[in-house]
Amino acid sequence: MVELLMAGSDTSAITTEWVMAELLLNPHELQKVREEILQQIGIERPVKESDIEKLPYLQAAVKETMRLHPTVSLLLPHKAQNDVEVLGYIVPKNSQVSVNAWAIGRDPKSWEKPLKFLPERFIKSSVDYKGRDFEFIPFGAGRRICPGMPLAIRMVNLMLASIIQPFSWKLPDGMAPEKLDMEEQFGVNVRKVVPLVAIPSME
Repeated sequence: MVELLMAGSDTSAITTEWVMAELLLNPHELQKVREEILQQIGIERPVKESDIEKLPYLQAAVKETMRLHPTVSLLLPHKAQNDVEVLGYIVPKNSQVSVNAWAIGRDPKSWEKPLKFLPERFIKSSVDYKGRDFEFIPFGAGRRICPGMPLAIRMVNLMLASIIQPFSWKLPDGMAPEKLDMEEQFGVNVRKVVPLVAIPSME
């Protein structure tokens, strides 16, 4: 349980930072997310977990961020139980197989404009992160899918809604969005090289 909670907390924080970075890089999308929150919930009370289902655009922004910046680029390794042919290649029995979720999410064969942040692609789309759509598997798939997925999804959406609801956000010192450093640091997790700094205001 400790490992599950620690892994879920750290990866959720990283994903939340990436979502905010993408929204600040795309102010129009940030405005759409905030307008949705204000229309559906208002500012008189804090956001509750039960409110998230009323916020499809926020959920789409989270999914789009997970597509572009999966917290773990290489999923947990799998082992081939038998010799198998995949796209003309023979994978021998007992081979360790690593799945590159980062590359899958940016594959132009599966995604139109794969490098663009377009939450709209997930609106009215059946593609989900639950392991059934192999073009989008930030949590893995099958029996080895991440057991912390339900916790992570709840935490990320609720954290984002809670910090976007009361404030307008902007980059510091009048920085233009295109100047925001979005370089990725690959390791156990895919983090921002330069941590995000954003300024809240009551506008």
